[in-house]
Amino acid sequence: MGLSFWHIIIVVIVVVLLFGRGKISDLMGDVAKGIKSFKKGMSDEQPSDNKDSKDKDQNSKPH
Repeated sequence: MGLSFWHIIIVVIVVVLLFGRGKISDLMGDVAKGIKSFKKGMSDEQPSDNKDSKDKDQNSKPH
């Protein structure tokens, strides 16, 4: 017993009636901001990790 097209339509209508279009769009905007912040945090974190690992490699080699 899978979900059919009509089941999905009914669920979408019920969600829109319960929450309204304004709240759903605000919620989606907040989700998008969260995803952008997460991606920015991940991209900021990776170069510092690479720099730290390079520093450790250079410090561990005998001179």
